Amino acid sequence: MQHFSQTFDIRWSDLDPNFHVRHNVYYDWAATTRIIFLQHLGIGTDKLMQYSLGPILFREEAIFKREVHLSDKIEVSILLKKARRDYSRWSWTHEITKNGDTLAAIVNVDGAFMDTKLRKLTAPPADIAALFENVPRAADFAWEEKS
Repeated sequence: MQHFSQTFDIRWSDLDPNFHVRHNVYYDWAATTRIIFLQHLGIGTDKLMQYSLGPILFREEAIFKREVHLSDKIEVSILLKKARRDYSRWSWTHEITKNGDTLAAIVNVDGAFMDTKLRKLTAPPADIAALFENVPRAADFAWEEKS
């Protein structure tokens, strides 16, 4: 898979008193895109629950480039930036584009999988890890070695 993106409508409730999109909406768009992408790969909530597996975040960062307003059209793309070879930890980057050609923001996240019963970090089972081989990767993608 070379590219995955999700479009979003901007709601009145997404705006702040300055009439542009509130900062936390960008994080919501990125999170929703990640979950929809995982479902697209075949890693839906039913599969995650079957393995008592849940994605968690260690870091979430937004870099704002341009204001987004109510009339703008939004598309959020997702790329794998870094991962351990067992996909137990990973970093994603999301580009939020408005009106098809203007980079409005970049959201970067670092995360891992957690065993939801043991409440400990874990690697995903082999069938889920194999699905990650199809994930679009950033041009500067790098494998992360365990430290």
